[in-house]
Amino acid sequence: MKITKITDATIKETTHKVDVRMLYDKDTAQAIHITLKPGENLKPHITPVDVFFFIIEGTPEILVGEEKQRVTANSIVESPKDI
Repeated sequence: MKITKITDATIKETTHKVDVRMLYDKDTAQAIHITLKPGENLKPHITPVDVFFFIIEGTPEILVGEEKQRVTANSIVESPKDI
């Protein structure tokens, strides 16, 4: 069994310039923890794989393709690949 604590994971350098930590990285799946402070955001981008965001706290505005919506905590947002 392998257990990874978010606080022990190294912050990954990305073009988004926010706190991004790789928690699980295998050929078949990844788990990434992203912390956004007020005013921070991810730059619009297209992903080559299906992605989901689980909102732990806050009420971020999420853009997937052309659709933008404010999301509440304890919600999962699906973002299909190539959108």
